[in-house]
Amino acid sequence: QVQLVESGGGLAQPGGSLRLSCAASGFTFSSYGMSWARQAPGKGLEWVSGIRSDGSDTYYADSVKGRFTISRDNTKNTLYLQMNSLKPEDTARYFCAKAKTSSIATIVHEYGYWGQGTQVTVSS
Repeated sequence: QVQLVESGGGLAQPGGSLRLSCAASGFTFSSYGMSWARQAPGKGLEWVSGIRSDGSDTYYADSVKGRFTISRDNTKNTLYLQMNSLKPEDTARYFCAKAKTSSIATIVHEYGYWGQGTQVTVSS
């Protein structure tokens, strides 16, 4: 069955960096687009970034554009999110999700498979 396991979260200072990973199994990783989404305390799930199955195209929410970089290693079945210039408003639980096709959707309800998430806290 599809399994997505996120890691790499933690506490970072404003302006700092973190790198999230998502280990995928149970499906042909290289055939599907993948995305990251986040949920801040008391708020709904927000799509953050997505990448096509072959890594040829990447997409970002305006709130993270220029600060976050999504990538994938299809030989390792792993998705990444490099987060730089972190802000307190980036504090949230971050989830990876498997798309239905080789492309991605920016609507979180389009995704059927999610990991358990990893917590990111940005605070001084």
